[in-house]
Amino acid sequence: MQFTHGFNSVTCSFKLFHIEEFILKHFSFKSSTAAAVRTSLCIGLMSLAGLQPVQAQEKFTYMTNWYAQAEHGGFYQAVATGIYKKYGLDVTVKMGGPQVNIVQLMAADQADCVMGSSDLQMIQVREGGVPVTTVGAVFQKDPQVLIAHDDVKKFEDLKGKTILIASSAHRGYWPWLKAKFGFTDAQTRPYTFNIQPFVADPNVAQQGYLTSEPFAIQKAGVKANTLMFSDFGYPAYATTISCMDKTVQTRTKAVASFVKASMEGWKSYLADPAPANALIKKDNPNMTDEQLAYSVSKLKEMGMVTGGDAAKMGIGIMTDVRAKASFDFLVAAKLIDPAKVEMSKSYNLSFIKDAKVMP
Repeated sequence: MQFTHGFNSVTCSFKLFHIEEFILKHFSFKSSTAAAVRTSLCIGLMSLAGLQPVQAQEKFTYMTNWYAQAEHGGFYQAVATGIYKKYGLDVTVKMGGPQVNIVQLMAADQADCVMGSSDLQMIQVREGGVPVTTVGAVFQKDPQVLIAHDDVKKFEDLKGKTILIASSAHRGYWPWLKAKFGFTDAQTRPYTFNIQPFVADPNVAQQGYLTSEPFAIQKAGVKANTLMFSDFGYPAYATTISCMDKTVQTRTKAVASFVKASMEGWKSYLADPAPANALIKKDNPNMTDEQLAYSVSKLKEMGMVTGGDAAKMGIGIMTDVRAKASFDFLVAAKLIDPAKVEMSKSYNLSFIKDAKVMP
């Protein structure tokens, strides 16, 4: 056993040699028992001295759903500031990306848990046959938006305009937008995660993240308005911690530690993002300080992490009521077959309810 501050078992054993000799001389203990007593005394002595044993860290891998950015900041913060280590975890945060199937990689044991874009997405994954359960969600509302030129003031103004959306949107928010605002598939075109088509054409709108694309469009000198789905009833949580059932069942303590430490990381990140931002820029050299600052300011302004139920129940909280609302939303939109997936197995909220990391 080793100790911090350079104090190890050899030093401790030397200090306590005479104690062990005394034990062997005056009590009928075997030498192995005496050694055990010596070790216990050593640990006790170190505790009194304010020193702690260095425990082996359990490896844990979390894979995000995009290139490193402020929206992932709390996880990087928990790495950068040693919060995960405090909970006995050696965490690796792996980046996802537009062509990375993070669920497939998790199912192949390349990650222990992944960042779902939303709880809705993870329910659909489970319906598709992958036994994944969501154990927490950093964002209390989904940051997804449509971005339009400044002549568009509301969703209804987008009728007849071209809307750029990713292919995944057709199994996400797009059916909801069609039903709610009367949009049609004919007005959609593929979104390639490039703002130039939007910048070049005043009759084009595009999908985006509240904390990201609006900044790039602003930098390009284009006046635009953002229309946020959650303001109009879109029920999703976002930025989830989602894990395979077997991970939750066989590594319960590690999952609990990861959830709590991650939420502590988010609290720390919003207070001082510098440590995480250094790691984010290392993983994603294209990320700028200006973009990071903009994203963090939006996270705070909109209460994405600390608002809603999180204000009273802790960062990352998910409630049974809202989980049911998400599930019912997918059923009503005919995006899942309720005969193929159970709501109770799609979520395990015990970890986040126990975490209680208050903003």
